[in-house]
Amino acid sequence: MMMATRPRSPQDKAPRMTPFKAPLDDIYFILNHVVGADRVEGFDQSFSREISEHFAAFAEGEIAPTDEIGDQVGATLIKGRVKLPEAFQPMFRAYVEQGWTGLMLPEDYGGQGVDGVTGGVVHEVLMGANHAFQMLVSLAVGHNRVFQHFGTEAQRRKFLPLLAEGRFLGTMALTEPGAGSDLGRIRTRAVAEAGGYRITGEKIFISGGDQNLSEGVLHLVLARTGEMETGVKGLSLFACPSVHADGSRNAVRVTRIEEKMGLHAQPTCQLAFDGADAELVGAEGQGLKAMFELMNHARVDVALQGVAHAARAHDVATRYAAERVQGRDREGPVSIDQHGDVRRMLDEIDKVAMGARAMTHLTLVTLETGEDAWLVELLTHLIKWYATEEAQRAVETGMQVLGGYGYLREYRLEQTYRDLRIASIYEGASGIHAMGVASRLLRLENGAAMEAFVRFVKSVEGGPRLATSLATWEQARAHLETGVDPGPVATPFIRLTARVLEQALWARMAAVADNHPDPARIRRVAALVTRQAARVEADLAEILAA
Repeated sequence: MMMATRPRSPQDKAPRMTPFKAPLDDIYFILNHVVGADRVEGFDQSFSREISEHFAAFAEGEIAPTDEIGDQVGATLIKGRVKLPEAFQPMFRAYVEQGWTGLMLPEDYGGQGVDGVTGGVVHEVLMGANHAFQMLVSLAVGHNRVFQHFGTEAQRRKFLPLLAEGRFLGTMALTEPGAGSDLGRIRTRAVAEAGGYRITGEKIFISGGDQNLSEGVLHLVLARTGEMETGVKGLSLFACPSVHADGSRNAVRVTRIEEKMGLHAQPTCQLAFDGADAELVGAEGQGLKAMFELMNHARVDVALQGVAHAARAHDVATRYAAERVQGRDREGPVSIDQHGDVRRMLDEIDKVAMGARAMTHLTLVTLETGEDAWLVELLTHLIKWYATEEAQRAVETGMQVLGGYGYLREYRLEQTYRDLRIASIYEGASGIHAMGVASRLLRLENGAAMEAFVRFVKSVEGGPRLATSLATWEQARAHLETGVDPGPVATPFIRLTARVLEQALWARMAAVADNHPDPARIRRVAALVTRQAARVEADLAEILAA
Protein backbone atom coordinates (compact mmCIF):
# COMPACT_ATOMS: atom_id res chain seq x y z
CA MET A 1 0.00 0.00 0.00
CA MET A 2 1.33 3.45 -0.91
CA MET A 3 0.28 6.88 0.32
CA ALA A 4 0.91 9.84 -1.97
CA THR A 5 3.20 12.20 -0.07
CA ARG A 6 6.19 14.31 -0.90
CA PRO A 7 9.51 12.54 -0.14
CA ARG A 8 11.10 13.43 3.16
CA SER A 9 14.75 14.50 3.23
CA PRO A 10 17.08 13.49 6.11
CA GLN A 11 16.86 17.07 7.41
CA ASP A 12 13.07 17.10 7.18
CA LYS A 13 12.34 15.52 10.56
CA ALA A 14 10.53 18.27 12.45
CA PRO A 15 6.72 18.09 12.47
CA ARG A 16 5.20 20.50 9.96
CA MET A 17 2.37 21.57 12.22
CA THR A 18 0.48 24.60 10.88
CA PRO A 19 0.27 27.22 13.66
CA PHE A 20 -3.25 28.20 14.67
CA LYS A 21 -4.42 31.52 13.23
CA ALA A 22 -7.72 33.09 14.33
CA PRO A 23 -9.90 33.81 11.24
CA LEU A 24 -11.01 37.27 12.40
CA ASP A 25 -11.39 38.73 8.89
CA ASP A 26 -13.90 36.01 7.99
CA ILE A 27 -15.72 36.36 11.30
CA TYR A 28 -16.20 40.12 11.14
CA PHE A 29 -17.10 40.05 7.45
CA ILE A 30 -20.10 37.93 8.37
CA LEU A 31 -21.00 39.82 11.55
CA ASN A 32 -20.72 43.29 10.05
CA HIS A 33 -21.97 42.74 6.50
CA VAL A 34 -24.07 39.54 6.38
CA VAL A 35 -26.08 39.11 9.62
CA GLY A 36 -26.32 42.70 10.86
CA ALA A 37 -24.66 42.40 14.26
CA ASP A 38 -24.95 46.17 14.71
CA ARG A 39 -28.59 45.54 15.64
CA VAL A 40 -27.45 44.01 18.93
CA GLU A 41 -27.53 46.39 21.86
CA GLY A 42 -24.03 47.00 23.19
CA PHE A 43 -22.26 45.65 20.12
CA ASP A 44 -19.67 48.08 18.76
CA GLN A 45 -17.77 46.85 15.70
CA SER A 46 -14.49 48.57 16.52
CA PHE A 47 -14.51 47.71 20.22
CA SER A 48 -15.52 44.11 19.49
CA ARG A 49 -12.72 43.71 16.95
CA GLU A 50 -10.21 45.19 19.40
CA ILE A 51 -11.20 42.73 22.15
CA SER A 52 -11.08 39.83 19.71
CA GLU A 53 -7.65 40.78 18.42
CA HIS A 54 -6.30 40.87 21.97
CA PHE A 55 -7.77 37.44 22.66
CA ALA A 56 -6.61 36.04 19.32
CA ALA A 57 -3.02 37.01 20.14
CA PHE A 58 -3.29 35.26 23.51
CA ALA A 59 -4.98 32.20 21.99
CA GLU A 60 -2.41 31.87 19.21
CA GLY A 61 0.57 32.41 21.49
CA GLU A 62 -0.38 30.65 24.73
CA ILE A 63 -3.50 28.50 24.39
CA ALA A 64 -2.96 26.81 21.02
CA PRO A 65 0.48 25.40 21.95
CA THR A 66 -1.15 23.40 24.76
CA ASP A 67 -3.62 21.68 22.42
CA GLU A 68 -1.29 18.94 21.17
CA ILE A 69 0.13 18.48 24.67
CA GLY A 70 -3.37 17.98 26.03
CA ASP A 71 -4.12 15.41 23.34
CA GLN A 72 -0.97 13.41 24.06
CA VAL A 73 -0.88 13.68 27.88
CA GLY A 74 -4.60 13.81 28.61
CA ALA A 75 -6.36 13.95 31.97
CA THR A 76 -5.63 11.43 34.71
CA LEU A 77 -7.51 10.38 37.84
CA ILE A 78 -5.20 10.33 40.87
CA LYS A 79 -6.62 9.50 44.32
CA GLY A 80 -10.08 10.62 43.31
CA ARG A 81 -9.00 13.95 41.75
CA VAL A 82 -8.47 14.87 38.11
CA LYS A 83 -5.04 16.09 37.07
CA LEU A 84 -4.54 17.97 33.80
CA PRO A 85 -1.25 18.40 31.93
CA GLU A 86 1.24 20.68 33.67
CA ALA A 87 1.28 23.02 30.66
CA PHE A 88 -2.35 23.93 31.35
CA GLN A 89 -1.56 25.49 34.73
CA PRO A 90 0.32 28.65 33.64
CA MET A 91 -1.94 29.04 30.63
CA PHE A 92 -5.06 28.95 32.81
CA ARG A 93 -3.55 31.41 35.29
CA ALA A 94 -2.86 33.83 32.44
CA TYR A 95 -6.40 33.29 31.11
CA VAL A 96 -7.82 34.22 34.53
CA GLU A 97 -5.46 37.13 35.17
CA GLN A 98 -6.42 38.72 31.86
CA GLY A 99 -10.10 38.55 32.83
CA TRP A 100 -11.35 36.20 30.12
CA THR A 101 -13.33 34.04 32.60
CA GLY A 102 -15.69 36.93 33.34
CA LEU A 103 -15.86 38.45 29.86
CA MET A 104 -19.62 38.07 29.39
CA LEU A 105 -20.72 38.03 33.03
CA PRO A 106 -22.40 41.16 34.46
CA GLU A 107 -20.22 43.90 35.89
CA ASP A 108 -22.31 43.91 39.09
CA TYR A 109 -20.96 40.43 39.86
CA GLY A 110 -17.32 40.91 38.89
CA GLY A 111 -17.58 40.38 35.14
CA GLN A 112 -16.91 42.71 32.22
CA GLY A 113 -20.40 42.72 30.71
CA VAL A 114 -19.26 42.31 27.11
CA ASP A 115 -22.05 41.62 24.61
CA GLY A 116 -22.92 38.07 23.61
CA VAL A 117 -21.87 38.49 19.99
CA THR A 118 -18.33 39.47 20.92
CA GLY A 119 -18.35 36.63 23.41
CA GLY A 120 -19.30 34.27 20.59
CA VAL A 121 -16.29 35.43 18.59
CA VAL A 122 -13.98 34.82 21.56
CA HIS A 123 -15.47 31.36 22.08
CA GLU A 124 -14.97 30.40 18.42
CA VAL A 125 -11.33 31.49 18.54
CA LEU A 126 -10.87 29.56 21.80
CA MET A 127 -12.40 26.44 20.26
CA GLY A 128 -10.06 26.63 17.30
CA ALA A 129 -7.06 27.02 19.62
CA ASN A 130 -7.94 24.27 22.11
CA HIS A 131 -11.36 22.64 22.05
CA ALA A 132 -10.78 20.63 25.24
CA PHE A 133 -9.83 23.73 27.23
CA GLN A 134 -12.78 25.68 25.83
CA MET A 135 -15.16 23.08 27.22
CA LEU A 136 -13.66 23.55 30.68
CA VAL A 137 -14.11 27.31 30.83
CA SER A 138 -17.14 28.14 28.66
CA LEU A 139 -20.18 27.23 30.76
CA ALA A 140 -20.07 30.33 32.99
CA VAL A 141 -22.15 32.20 30.40
CA GLY A 142 -24.90 29.58 30.52
CA HIS A 143 -24.76 29.45 34.30
CA ASN A 144 -25.24 33.21 34.38
CA ARG A 145 -28.35 32.93 32.19
CA VAL A 146 -29.80 30.35 34.55
CA PHE A 147 -29.17 32.45 37.66
CA GLN A 148 -30.46 35.61 35.98
CA HIS A 149 -33.73 33.99 34.94
CA PHE A 150 -34.36 31.54 37.78
CA GLY A 151 -31.99 32.23 40.66
CA THR A 152 -32.31 34.55 43.62
CA GLU A 153 -30.24 37.69 44.11
CA ALA A 154 -28.47 35.93 46.97
CA GLN A 155 -27.48 33.09 44.63
CA ARG A 156 -26.27 35.50 41.98
CA ARG A 157 -24.05 37.28 44.51
CA LYS A 158 -22.82 33.96 45.90
CA PHE A 159 -21.98 32.09 42.71
CA LEU A 160 -21.42 34.54 39.83
CA PRO A 161 -18.30 36.23 41.30
CA LEU A 162 -16.74 32.77 41.77
CA LEU A 163 -17.27 32.09 38.07
CA ALA A 164 -16.22 35.57 36.94
CA GLU A 165 -12.97 35.35 38.89
CA GLY A 166 -12.19 31.87 37.58
CA ARG A 167 -12.12 30.45 41.09
CA PHE A 168 -14.84 28.00 40.04
CA LEU A 169 -15.57 26.44 36.65
CA GLY A 170 -18.97 25.01 35.79
CA THR A 171 -20.63 21.80 34.66
CA MET A 172 -24.03 20.74 33.38
CA ALA A 173 -25.00 17.51 35.13
CA LEU A 174 -27.95 15.90 33.35
CA THR A 175 -27.10 12.49 31.95
CA GLU A 176 -27.37 9.27 33.93
CA PRO A 177 -27.06 5.60 33.04
CA GLY A 178 -30.31 4.91 31.18
CA ALA A 179 -31.30 8.58 31.11
CA GLY A 180 -29.72 10.43 28.22
CA SER A 181 -32.19 11.86 25.73
CA ASP A 182 -35.11 10.70 27.88
CA LEU A 183 -34.65 12.93 30.94
CA GLY A 184 -37.89 11.64 32.42
CA ARG A 185 -35.91 8.57 33.51
CA ILE A 186 -33.57 10.54 35.79
CA ARG A 187 -33.29 8.87 39.19
CA THR A 188 -30.85 11.14 41.04
CA ARG A 189 -32.87 12.49 43.95
CA ALA A 190 -32.81 15.70 45.94
CA VAL A 191 -34.33 15.72 49.43
CA ALA A 192 -35.17 18.93 51.26
CA GLU A 193 -33.51 19.50 54.60
CA ALA A 194 -33.31 22.52 56.86
CA GLY A 195 -31.50 25.23 54.94
CA GLY A 196 -31.18 23.36 51.67
CA TYR A 197 -31.23 20.02 49.87
CA ARG A 198 -29.13 16.89 49.71
CA ILE A 199 -28.51 15.17 46.38
CA THR A 200 -27.91 11.44 46.03
CA GLY A 201 -27.32 9.62 42.76
CA GLU A 202 -24.98 9.14 39.83
CA LYS A 203 -24.28 11.27 36.75
CA ILE A 204 -22.24 10.27 33.71
CA PHE A 205 -20.62 12.05 30.76
CA ILE A 206 -20.03 15.21 32.82
CA SER A 207 -17.55 17.41 30.95
CA GLY A 208 -15.09 18.99 33.35
CA GLY A 209 -16.59 17.11 36.29
CA ASP A 210 -13.36 17.75 38.15
CA GLN A 211 -9.92 19.24 37.41
CA ASN A 212 -7.00 20.80 39.23
CA LEU A 213 -7.05 24.21 37.53
CA SER A 214 -9.73 26.04 39.51
CA GLU A 215 -10.41 26.02 43.27
CA GLY A 216 -13.73 24.30 42.73
CA VAL A 217 -16.47 23.26 40.34
CA LEU A 218 -20.07 24.50 40.32
CA HIS A 219 -22.35 21.69 39.23
CA LEU A 220 -25.82 22.57 37.96
CA VAL A 221 -27.59 19.29 38.65
CA LEU A 222 -30.92 18.09 37.35
CA ALA A 223 -32.42 15.93 40.13
CA ARG A 224 -35.77 14.45 41.04
CA THR A 225 -37.95 16.05 43.69
CA GLY A 226 -41.14 14.34 42.56
CA GLU A 227 -41.93 10.65 42.15
CA MET A 228 -40.73 8.68 39.12
CA GLU A 229 -44.18 8.64 37.57
CA THR A 230 -44.13 12.45 37.37
CA GLY A 231 -41.49 12.22 34.62
CA VAL A 232 -39.85 15.51 33.68
CA LYS A 233 -42.42 17.44 35.73
CA GLY A 234 -40.79 16.04 38.86
CA LEU A 235 -37.33 17.40 38.01
CA SER A 236 -35.71 20.41 39.68
CA LEU A 237 -32.42 22.21 39.17
CA PHE A 238 -29.77 22.60 41.87
CA ALA A 239 -26.53 24.48 42.36
CA CYS A 240 -24.06 22.08 43.92
CA PRO A 241 -20.52 23.40 44.54
CA SER A 242 -17.72 20.84 44.84
CA VAL A 243 -16.24 22.79 47.75
CA HIS A 244 -17.97 24.41 50.72
CA ALA A 245 -17.30 28.00 51.73
CA ASP A 246 -15.00 26.78 54.53
CA GLY A 247 -12.85 24.87 52.03
CA SER A 248 -14.11 21.39 52.92
CA ARG A 249 -15.14 19.05 50.12
CA ASN A 250 -18.80 18.53 49.32
CA ALA A 251 -20.00 14.93 48.99
CA VAL A 252 -19.31 14.75 45.23
CA ARG A 253 -16.62 12.40 43.97
CA VAL A 254 -15.28 11.27 40.61
CA THR A 255 -15.62 7.52 40.15
CA ARG A 256 -14.02 7.37 36.70
CA ILE A 257 -12.77 9.35 33.71
CA GLU A 258 -14.06 8.13 30.37
CA GLU A 259 -11.44 7.06 27.79
CA LYS A 260 -12.42 8.84 24.62
CA MET A 261 -11.61 9.02 20.92
CA GLY A 262 -10.62 12.66 21.25
CA LEU A 263 -10.66 15.63 23.65
CA HIS A 264 -8.20 13.80 25.86
CA ALA A 265 -7.55 16.86 28.04
CA GLN A 266 -11.26 17.31 28.69
CA PRO A 267 -12.07 15.14 31.75
CA THR A 268 -15.41 13.52 31.01
CA CYS A 269 -16.34 12.24 34.44
CA GLN A 270 -18.70 9.85 36.13
CA LEU A 271 -19.82 11.53 39.36
CA ALA A 272 -21.32 10.10 42.53
CA PHE A 273 -23.39 12.44 44.72
CA ASP A 274 -23.51 11.01 48.24
CA GLY A 275 -25.92 13.34 50.03
CA ALA A 276 -24.21 16.41 48.59
CA ASP A 277 -25.30 19.83 49.83
CA ALA A 278 -27.12 21.85 47.17
CA GLU A 279 -29.40 24.85 46.65
CA LEU A 280 -32.61 24.81 44.65
CA VAL A 281 -32.48 27.13 41.62
CA GLY A 282 -35.98 28.34 40.79
CA ALA A 283 -39.02 26.40 41.96
CA GLU A 284 -39.44 22.67 42.40
CA GLY A 285 -40.57 21.06 39.17
CA GLN A 286 -39.07 23.89 37.11
CA GLY A 287 -35.80 22.09 36.48
CA LEU A 288 -36.16 21.26 32.81
CA LYS A 289 -37.26 24.78 31.93
CA ALA A 290 -34.27 26.19 33.78
CA MET A 291 -31.89 23.69 32.25
CA PHE A 292 -32.95 24.67 28.73
CA GLU A 293 -31.47 28.11 29.39
CA LEU A 294 -28.15 26.34 29.76
CA MET A 295 -28.69 23.80 26.98
CA ASN A 296 -29.64 26.37 24.32
CA HIS A 297 -26.48 28.34 25.02
CA ALA A 298 -24.47 25.11 24.93
CA ARG A 299 -25.94 24.17 21.54
CA VAL A 300 -24.85 27.47 20.00
CA ASP A 301 -21.40 26.81 21.45
CA VAL A 302 -21.34 23.33 19.92
CA ALA A 303 -22.28 24.75 16.52
CA LEU A 304 -19.33 27.13 16.88
CA GLN A 305 -17.14 24.10 17.61
CA GLY A 306 -18.05 22.77 14.18
CA VAL A 307 -17.33 26.17 12.65
CA ALA A 308 -13.94 26.43 14.36
CA HIS A 309 -12.81 22.96 13.26
CA ALA A 310 -13.99 23.43 9.67
CA ALA A 311 -12.15 26.76 9.53
CA ARG A 312 -9.03 25.11 10.95
CA ALA A 313 -9.24 22.36 8.32
CA HIS A 314 -9.55 24.97 5.57
CA ASP A 315 -6.54 26.89 6.85
CA VAL A 316 -4.31 23.82 7.17
CA ALA A 317 -5.37 22.35 3.82
CA THR A 318 -5.06 25.67 1.98
CA ARG A 319 -1.57 26.35 3.29
CA TYR A 320 -0.47 22.80 2.52
CA ALA A 321 -1.90 22.86 -1.00
CA ALA A 322 -0.15 26.16 -1.76
CA GLU A 323 3.23 24.61 -0.84
CA ARG A 324 2.83 21.07 -2.16
CA VAL A 325 4.19 20.90 -5.71
CA GLN A 326 2.83 18.17 -7.96
CA GLY A 327 2.54 18.13 -11.74
CA ARG A 328 3.27 20.83 -14.30
CA ASP A 329 1.61 23.31 -16.56
CA ARG A 330 3.05 25.13 -19.57
CA GLU A 331 5.16 27.32 -17.34
CA GLY A 332 6.61 24.59 -15.15
CA PRO A 333 5.84 22.83 -11.82
CA VAL A 334 2.63 23.83 -10.05
CA SER A 335 1.32 23.59 -6.48
CA ILE A 336 -1.67 21.31 -6.03
CA ASP A 337 -4.07 24.17 -5.29
CA GLN A 338 -3.87 24.81 -9.05
CA HIS A 339 -5.39 21.39 -9.74
CA GLY A 340 -9.10 21.62 -10.40
CA ASP A 341 -10.20 18.82 -8.10
CA VAL A 342 -8.05 20.04 -5.22
CA ARG A 343 -9.44 23.55 -5.72
CA ARG A 344 -12.93 22.03 -5.54
CA MET A 345 -12.11 20.29 -2.25
CA LEU A 346 -10.72 23.47 -0.72
CA ASP A 347 -13.85 25.35 -1.72
CA GLU A 348 -16.06 22.59 -0.32
CA ILE A 349 -14.35 23.02 3.06
CA ASP A 350 -14.66 26.81 2.84
CA LYS A 351 -18.34 26.50 1.97
CA VAL A 352 -18.99 24.68 5.22
CA ALA A 353 -16.79 26.86 7.43
CA MET A 354 -18.21 30.15 6.19
CA GLY A 355 -21.75 28.85 5.72
CA ALA A 356 -21.95 27.32 9.19
CA ARG A 357 -20.48 30.48 10.68
CA ALA A 358 -23.08 32.64 8.92
CA MET A 359 -25.89 30.38 10.15
CA THR A 360 -24.60 30.39 13.72
CA HIS A 361 -23.99 34.14 13.78
CA LEU A 362 -27.48 34.71 12.39
CA THR A 363 -28.82 32.63 15.27
CA LEU A 364 -26.71 34.45 17.83
CA VAL A 365 -27.64 37.91 16.57
CA THR A 366 -31.34 37.05 16.38
CA LEU A 367 -31.17 35.59 19.88
CA GLU A 368 -29.42 38.65 21.31
CA THR A 369 -31.84 41.11 19.68
CA GLY A 370 -34.91 39.15 20.76
CA GLU A 371 -36.48 39.96 17.40
CA ASP A 372 -37.81 36.58 16.30
CA ALA A 373 -38.05 33.87 18.95
CA TRP A 374 -39.61 31.37 16.54
CA LEU A 375 -36.79 31.76 14.04
CA VAL A 376 -34.31 31.19 16.86
CA GLU A 377 -36.23 28.07 17.87
CA LEU A 378 -35.71 26.59 14.40
CA LEU A 379 -32.18 27.87 13.89
CA THR A 380 -30.93 26.40 17.16
CA HIS A 381 -31.76 22.91 15.88
CA LEU A 382 -30.50 23.68 12.40
CA ILE A 383 -27.09 25.05 13.33
CA LYS A 384 -26.40 22.23 15.77
CA TRP A 385 -27.13 19.72 12.99
CA TYR A 386 -25.45 21.46 10.05
CA ALA A 387 -22.33 22.83 11.75
CA THR A 388 -21.41 19.52 13.36
CA GLU A 389 -22.40 17.06 10.64
CA GLU A 390 -20.98 19.06 7.75
CA ALA A 391 -17.83 20.06 9.63
CA GLN A 392 -16.95 16.38 9.98
CA ARG A 393 -17.11 16.06 6.20
CA ALA A 394 -15.07 19.24 5.86
CA VAL A 395 -12.28 17.93 8.09
CA GLU A 396 -12.30 14.61 6.23
CA THR A 397 -11.92 16.54 2.98
CA GLY A 398 -9.03 18.50 4.48
CA MET A 399 -7.30 15.22 5.33
CA GLN A 400 -7.84 14.13 1.72
CA VAL A 401 -6.16 17.27 0.41
CA LEU A 402 -3.09 16.44 2.50
CA GLY A 403 -2.96 12.90 1.15
CA GLY A 404 -0.83 10.63 3.33
CA TYR A 405 0.09 13.51 5.62
CA GLY A 406 -3.57 13.95 6.45
CA TYR A 407 -3.51 10.50 8.01
CA LEU A 408 -0.41 11.27 10.07
CA ARG A 409 -0.10 13.35 13.20
CA GLU A 410 2.23 15.95 11.75
CA TYR A 411 -0.41 18.39 10.56
CA ARG A 412 -2.84 17.30 13.29
CA LEU A 413 -5.98 17.20 11.19
CA GLU A 414 -6.46 13.69 12.55
CA GLN A 415 -6.73 15.25 16.03
CA THR A 416 -9.12 17.85 14.67
CA TYR A 417 -11.34 15.05 13.40
CA ARG A 418 -11.14 13.07 16.65
CA ASP A 419 -11.92 16.12 18.78
CA LEU A 420 -14.81 17.17 16.58
CA ARG A 421 -16.50 13.78 16.27
CA ILE A 422 -18.42 14.10 19.54
CA ALA A 423 -20.03 17.38 18.51
CA SER A 424 -22.78 15.69 16.49
CA ILE A 425 -23.58 13.49 19.50
CA TYR A 426 -23.60 15.62 22.64
CA GLU A 427 -26.10 18.39 23.40
CA GLY A 428 -28.65 16.39 21.45
CA ALA A 429 -27.58 13.90 18.79
CA SER A 430 -28.16 14.90 15.18
CA GLY A 431 -31.20 12.66 14.82
CA ILE A 432 -32.87 14.31 17.82
CA HIS A 433 -32.48 17.75 16.29
CA ALA A 434 -33.77 16.45 12.97
CA MET A 435 -36.87 15.08 14.71
CA GLY A 436 -37.28 18.34 16.58
CA VAL A 437 -37.62 20.16 13.27
CA ALA A 438 -39.64 17.56 11.34
CA SER A 439 -42.04 16.74 14.16
CA ARG A 440 -42.36 19.16 17.09
CA LEU A 441 -41.65 22.46 15.30
CA LEU A 442 -43.72 21.43 12.30
CA ARG A 443 -46.82 21.34 14.51
CA LEU A 444 -46.06 23.80 17.32
CA GLU A 445 -48.26 26.92 17.20
CA ASN A 446 -49.46 26.04 13.70
CA GLY A 447 -45.91 25.88 12.39
CA ALA A 448 -44.87 29.31 13.66
CA ALA A 449 -41.16 28.41 13.43
CA MET A 450 -41.62 27.25 9.84
CA GLU A 451 -43.34 30.50 8.91
CA ALA A 452 -40.50 32.46 10.50
CA PHE A 453 -38.06 30.51 8.34
CA VAL A 454 -40.04 31.26 5.19
CA ARG A 455 -40.13 34.98 6.05
CA PHE A 456 -36.38 35.08 6.51
CA VAL A 457 -35.59 33.28 3.24
CA LYS A 458 -37.97 35.52 1.31
CA SER A 459 -36.24 38.58 2.78
CA VAL A 460 -33.02 37.59 0.96
CA GLU A 461 -32.40 38.70 -2.62
CA GLY A 462 -31.36 35.31 -3.89
CA GLY A 463 -32.80 35.24 -7.37
CA PRO A 464 -34.85 32.51 -9.04
CA ARG A 465 -32.64 29.65 -7.84
CA LEU A 466 -33.30 30.44 -4.17
CA ALA A 467 -37.01 30.86 -4.88
CA THR A 468 -37.06 27.44 -6.54
CA SER A 469 -35.28 25.85 -3.60
CA LEU A 470 -37.73 27.40 -1.14
CA ALA A 471 -40.65 26.10 -3.22
CA THR A 472 -39.08 22.63 -3.08
CA TRP A 473 -38.80 22.94 0.69
CA GLU A 474 -42.48 23.94 0.86
CA GLN A 475 -43.43 20.73 -0.96
CA ALA A 476 -41.51 18.70 1.59
CA ARG A 477 -43.15 20.57 4.45
CA ALA A 478 -46.61 20.01 2.98
CA HIS A 479 -45.89 16.29 2.67
CA LEU A 480 -44.87 16.08 6.34
CA GLU A 481 -48.02 17.96 7.33
CA THR A 482 -50.15 15.16 5.87
CA GLY A 483 -49.31 13.12 8.95
CA VAL A 484 -46.67 10.76 7.57
CA ASP A 485 -44.24 9.23 10.04
CA PRO A 486 -41.46 11.87 10.33
CA GLY A 487 -38.87 9.39 11.60
CA PRO A 488 -37.61 8.02 8.28
CA VAL A 489 -37.50 11.47 6.62
CA ALA A 490 -36.44 13.76 9.47
CA THR A 491 -32.78 13.78 8.42
CA PRO A 492 -33.41 14.54 4.72
CA PHE A 493 -35.83 17.27 5.80
CA ILE A 494 -33.37 19.04 8.10
CA ARG A 495 -30.71 18.61 5.40
CA LEU A 496 -33.05 20.21 2.86
CA THR A 497 -33.82 23.03 5.29
CA ALA A 498 -30.11 23.61 5.82
CA ARG A 499 -29.45 23.70 2.07
CA VAL A 500 -32.05 26.44 1.62
CA LEU A 501 -30.61 28.51 4.46
CA GLU A 502 -27.09 27.91 3.11
CA GLN A 503 -28.13 29.25 -0.29
CA ALA A 504 -29.78 32.31 1.25
CA LEU A 505 -26.74 33.25 3.34
CA TRP A 506 -24.25 32.65 0.53
CA ALA A 507 -26.41 34.87 -1.70
CA ARG A 508 -25.99 37.58 0.92
CA MET A 509 -22.25 36.96 1.12
CA ALA A 510 -21.89 37.19 -2.66
CA ALA A 511 -23.81 40.48 -2.69
CA VAL A 512 -21.42 42.09 -0.18
CA ALA A 513 -18.23 40.27 -1.24
CA ASP A 514 -16.36 43.53 -1.87
CA ASN A 515 -16.27 44.06 1.91
CA HIS A 516 -14.12 40.93 2.34
CA PRO A 517 -10.31 41.07 1.98
CA ASP A 518 -10.60 38.38 -0.74
CA PRO A 519 -13.80 39.10 -2.74
CA ALA A 520 -12.90 36.60 -5.45
CA ARG A 521 -12.80 33.78 -2.91
CA ILE A 522 -16.29 34.64 -1.63
CA ARG A 523 -17.77 34.84 -5.13
CA ARG A 524 -16.10 31.60 -6.20
CA VAL A 525 -17.50 29.63 -3.25
CA ALA A 526 -20.92 31.28 -3.62
CA ALA A 527 -20.94 30.08 -7.23
CA LEU A 528 -20.20 26.55 -5.99
CA VAL A 529 -23.22 26.75 -3.66
CA THR A 530 -25.38 27.88 -6.58
CA ARG A 531 -24.17 24.99 -8.75
CA GLN A 532 -25.10 22.57 -5.99
CA ALA A 533 -28.53 24.09 -5.39
CA ALA A 534 -30.31 21.42 -7.40
CA ARG A 535 -29.44 18.90 -4.68
CA VAL A 536 -32.63 19.98 -2.90
CA GLU A 537 -34.53 17.96 -5.50
CA ALA A 538 -32.82 14.78 -4.34
CA ASP A 539 -33.76 15.56 -0.73
CA LEU A 540 -37.38 16.08 -1.74
CA ALA A 541 -37.43 12.84 -3.72
CA GLU A 542 -36.12 10.93 -0.70
CA ILE A 543 -38.81 12.49 1.51
CA LEU A 544 -41.67 11.77 -0.89
CA ALA A 545 -40.54 8.18 -1.47
CA ALA A 546 -40.59 7.20 2.21
